[in-house]
Amino acid sequence: MSHFLTPNRRRFLGLSATALGAALLPASRSAYAAEPRLGGTATLLLSAEPPVLTTIAHTAFNSVYVSAKTTEGLLTYDFDLTPRPSLARQWSVSDDGLQYTFKLGEGVKWHDGQPFTAADVAYSIATIKDVHPRGRNTFLNLVDIQTPDPLTVTLVLSKPAPYLITALAAAETPIVPKHLYDGSKAAENPVNNAPVGTGPFVFKEWVRGSHIVYDRNPDYWDAPRPYLDRLIVRFIPDASARALALETGEIDLAPATPIPYSDLQRFETLPHIGFEKQGYQYSNGVSRVEFNLEKPYFQDVRVRRAFAHVIDRNVIRDTINYGYGETIPGPINPNLKKWFVADLKTYPVDAAAAEKLLDEAGLPRDADGTRLKLVHDYVPSGETYKRGADYIKQALAAVGVEVTVRSQDFATYTKRIYTDRDFDFTFNGMSNLFDPTVGVQRLYWSKNFKPGVPFSNGSKYSNPKVDELLEAAAVEVDHEKRFEQWAAIQQILVEDLPDIGIVSQPEITLYNRRIADHTVGAEGNAGSLASAHIVA
Repeated sequence: MSHFLTPNRRRFLGLSATALGAALLPASRSAYAAEPRLGGTATLLLSAEPPVLTTIAHTAFNSVYVSAKTTEGLLTYDFDLTPRPSLARQWSVSDDGLQYTFKLGEGVKWHDGQPFTAADVAYSIATIKDVHPRGRNTFLNLVDIQTPDPLTVTLVLSKPAPYLITALAAAETPIVPKHLYDGSKAAENPVNNAPVGTGPFVFKEWVRGSHIVYDRNPDYWDAPRPYLDRLIVRFIPDASARALALETGEIDLAPATPIPYSDLQRFETLPHIGFEKQGYQYSNGVSRVEFNLEKPYFQDVRVRRAFAHVIDRNVIRDTINYGYGETIPGPINPNLKKWFVADLKTYPVDAAAAEKLLDEAGLPRDADGTRLKLVHDYVPSGETYKRGADYIKQALAAVGVEVTVRSQDFATYTKRIYTDRDFDFTFNGMSNLFDPTVGVQRLYWSKNFKPGVPFSNGSKYSNPKVDELLEAAAVEVDHEKRFEQWAAIQQILVEDLPDIGIVSQPEITLYNRRIADHTVGAEGNAGSLASAHIVA
């Protein structure tokens, strides 16, 4: 049952108690024979410790996997990104696309017993617009938040935002308790590290460097969920130790491909381990080689095109990623089928063409055969980026580009790329997210070059035509016109090459078969896990 009303209709879709319960069931139960039962403890694995436990002011690495356990959103989403009820039970969109009205559920309480109301929603969304890394863009056109009664919220926009109905998931747009945040700086509020939410699990403790414990919320508004008595989140930085913990049954859920790709084939033979590729439709990650366009040599597009003729996407997919993922011609993940363009211009692997372009760019080989000496910084997030950086070094050496690969921790990397601007080029990963205006625009919009803000326009790319198309697509409500705009954006980007799209990130959740209904929608294990239950 769809709850999204297109802008040419305005009415509320009412839900009976029976229909609401059906809408909140997992998207599919076909893989699991057992009916849910209460009880048991499940353990979720993360490869690194999150810096905060609530994403009201952060999208920092791995925080998205814990925030929704306590703090919910207005909506949740099926695998095809169709909205489903969460804190909002009904919603409507005005004919002109400028008003989104949400009817909230009755009787919902915060974990400290205080009632949940429209005031909490209004505070949270206003705060996200102000301090969230993506919130400024997501809610750019938001001009007013109206709360005519305690269970109604209306978002008033100055221009349409066709992506907005998809942006209201728990980890992306979390609703926090106004009474615990109001008057503070949201990014510094201690509640971020001891969250109080409306969600299925209640925060119990965070043992730094080890684990987080959540207990079942006995007063959860969607009873009998959650089914688990306790959820433990463990941090295991070492890949070998993660693999061992999964193999021995210490871990129940392990999202985001937590073991080396080289181990996956062996894990496929283990009878107690399952593989789940669904649940990443909300993130849609891609890997890419990004150039620093402030460096004189990369200001010449011929140099960037030469790199494109040298770096073989197929080698990265087949050798570095052990065959997992898909090669991509541009900036968009093929999973975003509504926006992906397959027949973009490509640069076939051709060393002679690369050499010619480098000669034309005024970078001849010297007596040692070297044209250019560069430093390559790869994002320290999994083994594939380091292995990919080593391959890229080897490939570029063949055309006279000498590359030094530099390693560093995640904090140093983000400061170097986005604050100090002390890099030549980088091999990194970015999420397209649920809509390209939210996930892709930030990387190419000239107005989103903001030193100090991570995961923004790191190349310092600027093209007035791309800016015009990005801004038009952000408010276009006709899907065909919006697709044409995004197709044009992709076509320009593969000509300009501020970066080179490499491979769609092959995200997989490994799970112990004793746990069921852990992946029930687009958010996957980054969702609430309210439906997860033990079957053996």
